[in-house]
Amino acid sequence: MALTSEEAFSFLRLAHAEGRLAHAYLITGQPGSGTRELATKLTGLILGVDDAPLSHRDAYVLEAESKSRRIKVDAVRELDRALQLRSFSGGPKVGIIFDADRLMESAANAFLKTLEEPPTGSHLLLVSSQGDQLLETVISRCVEVPLRVGTKPELCSEERELLKTLSSIEEEGNLASAFLLVQQFSRLCGEAKSRIQEEADEELKKEEIAYKKVGDTRGLDEREEHYKALVEARYRSARASLVAVLEQWFADALRQQHGAAGLDFPEHAAATRALGSRATTGRLLRSASALEGLRENFNRNVQEQLALECAILTAFAG
Repeated sequence: MALTSEEAFSFLRLAHAEGRLAHAYLITGQPGSGTRELATKLTGLILGVDDAPLSHRDAYVLEAESKSRRIKVDAVRELDRALQLRSFSGGPKVGIIFDADRLMESAANAFLKTLEEPPTGSHLLLVSSQGDQLLETVISRCVEVPLRVGTKPELCSEERELLKTLSSIEEEGNLASAFLLVQQFSRLCGEAKSRIQEEADEELKKEEIAYKKVGDTRGLDEREEHYKALVEARYRSARASLVAVLEQWFADALRQQHGAAGLDFPEHAAATRALGSRATTGRLLRSASALEGLRENFNRNVQEQLALECAILTAFAG
């Protein structure tokens, strides 16, 4: 579950007070969600300082600085060497990598060794708005802290259309309705991917113009590979947002059923109230569990259409 930066810091501060901080965290979230601010506050908490914690001698910050905006293996090795040194203050050390999704594959593999055998007394913080681009082996060795913006973001066109479809379902257990929802979800995913591809093509075209203006196009091949990976990461994020709409739909039905406040989709309160009155609590929880399994299968790269059909048929017609 995504948290605001303030909520996440409260949990981390409690874990620190109880001596339960993990050695590595992956802080993810879209621009505006406060990922950098949380990493800065957590660094200060670990080092015991309030003033400019990223400038502390025991804080080692790594960011993409080259023309290609990629983090190379030499920089990661230098970070590891720095963390191996004795702490200046005699306390813990913190290594922070901002825009961790910009780690080149060789750099990510080198950093994997640091994650597997962290230097004594060190904590590692990875920060990214595109966490899906990181190697699965890196992600699995970190505790992920997903953030959301403090105010609810505006829904995209695909999410709004999916909500309309959900509102039109008048009964569960109907196979025809469930299959129509599968088709709708697949179509919306395709539309999202096309939109994302068009946006990336436009961004790359602007970079090509800039490279040609300075008469140096040597980095264009790498930028093309970057945008190819970016499209895939953005698509995964858009697909995950559509899954979240399905999850939140059943969560709203549960809230309506038990009189809880704070609906995710208050404009569809009548539909989720009707769902809550038709289905038992156990049925709603089983549906939510099926959708949680869908998210996990997508993260494991299970065949998309098969995973989608199984989850939606279970959630809406099981």
